[in-house]
Amino acid sequence: MTFLLQSTLSRLRGKVRTIPDFPKKGVLYRDITPLIGDGQFFRLVMTVFLKRYQRRKIDKIAAIDARGFIFAGALAHILGVGLVPIRKKGKLPYQTYETEYASEYGLNTLTIHRDAIAKDEQVLILDDVLATGGTAEAAAKLIERCQGTLVELGFLIELLDLKGRERLSRYPIYSILQFP
Repeated sequence: MTFLLQSTLSRLRGKVRTIPDFPKKGVLYRDITPLIGDGQFFRLVMTVFLKRYQRRKIDKIAAIDARGFIFAGALAHILGVGLVPIRKKGKLPYQTYETEYASEYGLNTLTIHRDAIAKDEQVLILDDVLATGGTAEAAAKLIERCQGTLVELGFLIELLDLKGRERLSRYPIYSILQFP
């Protein structure tokens, strides 16, 4: 994004804590809690997302369980659009669509309420991290199953070495920060 200075990106990157071997050996976990725990940095992240999406036609923002709720909820509030939770299986009480996917940690299932998105509504998916792309791909499939139109997949962090962008090559993707 053109208005972001390299120094600003470096400051944001510096607020992301790296924890080795979590949740399993060999994984470098990118912990966003120091970043979102600092009000000025959290505001900065939300400003970046706002600048990117404020002039786009968006009817709903879909949030991926659970950390996606942090960013999607805040941005939906700012933009005055609906928020759609995409949850793990067994967490939504009404009729759902579901899709199984493989992530870097194993097999999982995501669900969405069948009536969460109307046909042709413009939907932004927002989440914290793009890793292998399994979770994001499953979320995108759920939006399509509801007959919504996916505007973009937006992330705070993209883990480049895990090649999630390649897996999601048919969708537009945006990430604020990139890590190896």
